[in-house]
Amino acid sequence: MAKKSGSIVPVERIYKSILLMRGHKVILDRELAGLYGVERRVLVQAVKRNIERFPEDFMFQVNEEEFENLRRNFGTSSWGGRWYRPYAFTEQGVAMLSSVLRSKRAIDVNIAIMRTFVKLREILATNVALRRKIEAMERRYDEQFKYVFKILSEMVMVEAKPKSQIGFLTEAESNEK
Repeated sequence: MAKKSGSIVPVERIYKSILLMRGHKVILDRELAGLYGVERRVLVQAVKRNIERFPEDFMFQVNEEEFENLRRNFGTSSWGGRWYRPYAFTEQGVAMLSSVLRSKRAIDVNIAIMRTFVKLREILATNVALRRKIEAMERRYDEQFKYVFKILSEMVMVEAKPKSQIGFLTEAESNEK
């Protein structure tokens, strides 16, 4: 498996595994099993043997509506025709897995996943700060542009007023008026 910055799994693979469900960033049991190099049923058995370590904010089983949504978004063929609803693990649940799965690979994968979650939080925090700066700039420039547009509209209004003519009118011009 290709390594990225000393990690046992590529960071991109971890990023692609993270989903947003019930307001939490989660990784599904199937993805975690693949990252850890174990069968899904082995991972779930280990969790069920230590279920007291996995409260609802660490791990939950997706409901029927979420399951249907996952199947629609990812297609049934990529899920291998799953008949069961998967378990979703939050960041804390993934951290707790390291105490349940005790292999060297599990420890290395957990470290990589934790670093990815931290990096994701940093990226989101940076985006929020960037969005706030852009909004502040827009407000500041909106005020300046309002002033510019006001002056431009006044200039247009001045030019739109009919100018008085200076000079003599020809006989044809005076007949038109």
